Amino acid sequence: MRRRLADRLLKVYVWLILGWLFAPILVMIAFGFNDTASKSNVSWQGFTLKWWTRLDEYPDLTTAVLNSIYLALLSVAVTTVLGTLLGLALGRYRFRGQGATNLVMFAAISSPELVMGASLLSLFISLGVDMGFWTAVIAHVLFSLSFVAITVRARVVGLDPSIEEAARDLGASTWTTFWRITFPMILPGVVAGALLAFALSIDDFVITQFTSGPTQTFPLWIWGATRIGVPPQVNILGTLIFAVGVAIAVVNSVTARRRA
Repeated sequence: MRRRLADRLLKVYVWLILGWLFAPILVMIAFGFNDTASKSNVSWQGFTLKWWTRLDEYPDLTTAVLNSIYLALLSVAVTTVLGTLLGLALGRYRFRGQGATNLVMFAAISSPELVMGASLLSLFISLGVDMGFWTAVIAHVLFSLSFVAITVRARVVGLDPSIEEAARDLGASTWTTFWRITFPMILPGVVAGALLAFALSIDDFVITQFTSGPTQTFPLWIWGATRIGVPPQVNILGTLIFAVGVAIAVVNSVTARRRA
């Protein structure tokens, strides 16, 4: 009886936590259909679909969303390559300075974004670099690199080296062994690191605020719009971004299960 009661309480607790986490998302989705007549979209006034046909009503908002997508894609492309190579090196080899490298990576993850944003701002100012889109790309790459490297490193550490040794014994070159044996085995870690880097980049506010200059992203636009009222289009775009993220996660999960 105690075990059954504990199991039921645990299930209730889990559902309460999930409800608490998903409640803001459900509110965001619902208010994308709110028939509001003012700029302030904070009270429910009726159901409508008209805002879904007016996504281009705010050109600055559209530009900000595109900037966020371009910024995330570019930073993910660079971060995935560099992070995968760094994770391979840390998980496979032993070299001088490895401990310091691990310390720097974990320090970048554990330190507040405010620290990294302020330090990068000081660096760009001291070098005389004009703030803009590309400085934000550099900042996002440096911020996300540690997450990808550690994710790939965890995958590399769990690999069986005898499989690669068998490929070499059968005549495969180092390059062929990497692409035919090593890379497919670490691919789940690479994909997970890339998805994590994309999620961190597309919704980042603090580091982007410090390093983007006049370039506006989706989070920065929302922060500026809160002073005069957030339009329903913000909720709709947030819903679309969330839906795309969920779809990618589902596809990745289904693909991983089929491979298993």
